[in-house]
Amino acid sequence: MLVPLTRQKFEQLIPLIATASQYKYAWGNLSDFLIRLLISFVSVLILYLIRLVVGDNFVPFIILIAIFSGLYWLWGPVFWASLRNFECRRYKYSGFWRGEVIDLYVTEEIIGKEQTVNKRGELVIVENRERRLNLEVGDETGFTTQLQVPLKRAHQAIAPGEIAEMLVMSNRADLSRIAKVSDIYLPELDLWVSDYPCLRHDEFVDISSRIGNDDDEEVQRQPTKKNRTGETSKSAYSRSRKSSKRRTENY
Repeated sequence: MLVPLTRQKFEQLIPLIATASQYKYAWGNLSDFLIRLLISFVSVLILYLIRLVVGDNFVPFIILIAIFSGLYWLWGPVFWASLRNFECRRYKYSGFWRGEVIDLYVTEEIIGKEQTVNKRGELVIVENRERRLNLEVGDETGFTTQLQVPLKRAHQAIAPGEIAEMLVMSNRADLSRIAKVSDIYLPELDLWVSDYPCLRHDEFVDISSRIGNDDDEEVQRQPTKKNRTGETSKSAYSRSRKSSKRRTENY
């Protein structure tokens, strides 16, 4: 299923300014915080040295910049998260996509390298590895995509065949070529699979519920005659919600 979304709804799903969850992600770990703190300190120090060179003529201006630079450790995550949002918002068109989980597996990925010295005084490189979940989703049209995220305990509940939903982005009005996808929502488990939470989850779940209600109303309008397999047409249609369909209406 692929439902085109209006530009207004697209911008509601991916806000221009970082949300609380995006800020939390961009905050990073202790090492990231210390790097931002060091940048803030060095920036203020450089501005102080400039102040000594230029004299008192530009003191108010320098003080203003120093305050702004000194607080980089605080506003930096907002900037970097908002920049990632902008990278998504530059696409002209978007759509609500629903398919299913095709496959999932766990791998170990190198996330960084560190240089250290062993007992014999030799310089060695230590690889930092992290277990990651690789989730592949697709639909009946043959479209597939894969998302790799840090492995969490909640991921143990995921199984092939689960309904998967996400936002797709494109520069083509008919969404015939998907350029980028969002984090993945599994409604049956009420579980998000994501690295960077680029979507406003509450807004996306609302769209999912509205589209699900539209499907239910369509099912109720279907006759309940049995098909060749003995299923009623309602149950067959409900099962087909996991398959790929294309709609023309906008949300």
